[in-house]
Amino acid sequence: MMENQDFICFGLWQWEQNNNFTLKNAAIEISKKNRVLYVNLPINRGELLKHPNEKSVKNRRKVLKGEKADIYQHNQNLWVFTPKTMVESINWIPFAWMHDLLNYMNDFRFSKEIKRAANKLGFQNYILLDDNSMLRGFYLKELLKPRFSIYLLRDLVTQVAYHAKHGTRLEPKLIKKMDLMVANCYYFADYGKKYNKHSYMIGQGVNIELFNDKDDSLVIPNELKDITKRPIIGYVGALTSIRLDIDVLLHIAKQKPEWTLVLIGAEDKEFQSSDLHQLDNVVFLGKKDYKSLPRYIKGIDVLINPQVVNKITDINYPLKIDEWLALGKPVVATKTTFMNDFFKDYTYLADTHREFIDKIEQALQEDNPKLHSQRIDFASSHTWENFVNKIYNHINEVEQEKMNEA
Repeated sequence: MMENQDFICFGLWQWEQNNNFTLKNAAIEISKKNRVLYVNLPINRGELLKHPNEKSVKNRRKVLKGEKADIYQHNQNLWVFTPKTMVESINWIPFAWMHDLLNYMNDFRFSKEIKRAANKLGFQNYILLDDNSMLRGFYLKELLKPRFSIYLLRDLVTQVAYHAKHGTRLEPKLIKKMDLMVANCYYFADYGKKYNKHSYMIGQGVNIELFNDKDDSLVIPNELKDITKRPIIGYVGALTSIRLDIDVLLHIAKQKPEWTLVLIGAEDKEFQSSDLHQLDNVVFLGKKDYKSLPRYIKGIDVLINPQVVNKITDINYPLKIDEWLALGKPVVATKTTFMNDFFKDYTYLADTHREFIDKIEQALQEDNPKLHSQRIDFASSHTWENFVNKIYNHINEVEQEKMNEA
């Protein structure tokens, strides 16, 4: 447990972009006992020119113009801050020395704004938490001089072209200089230990309060109640072809016309143009409000996560699996390295198109109250409170070690 400390958090996501992401949930949990300043990344000139209509760009532009407050209070102990500065777009620069020089200049502007907000709120002797941002914020440890610094590694963003260009060489350096690195999978923890002995696997968190139906109070939406062709096999989340295997979904729907395949989430272009839309037993329900998702999950008989296996998905922690298990639901997923290491005892894992159907049938046949309870108990151990407490414990361990060495 850690109380009455000051935390400054930043990462790849803007606060307003999404209602459910790791750093946001962690920041809210930390703020129950400590003060937190959540810092949005400053807008860069390229974003302003290329994506002027994106919500996060519009918000930061309003802050720059003075049309919107740069800081507001989310709860008693948590403030959200948007820097009133613009940084330059430098990722295109091919020369490492030039990129790093300009990156330092960008971070200098960024750090001045953070200091301004921290001074306004009276933050002192704070802990800096960086969520997967190895480019912007690379120099904040030197510029802000926090009491303690943490790098949270939870996604293989260096496989994305933008971050691969300079992030591949900068991330190991960032891990090395931070006081602590925490990760949500064993692969990342092992990777971190190559550069920093204080690198640990801490898993992930899930909003147990929201994904909870122990009193059977969740009402299944009429969109699902009105479906007559049963069972309902479903997926809840962003429908993106870079992560989901459309061919598996097509195979399931074509081979089992007596089932209904329900897909809930925003579609990318590949999904919008896919043959799934031509099948009578496939239902697209679109993107839903995050708080309504438990009601939809309750109305699905078996949840599936047919991932495209690549370097990102193979080791990625799919948060949605915890959410589905927290409601006691049977889950069939692609047998990735992470799923096999972490979730194999509580899910059904498939390697092939045919296996997906076999595992779904097995899940339908075996489902019972005892399995429901086991799934719920397992997911309930992955609360955001436990996630944050693991970070606290590792902070205390590292600080104690430093004191012993002094």
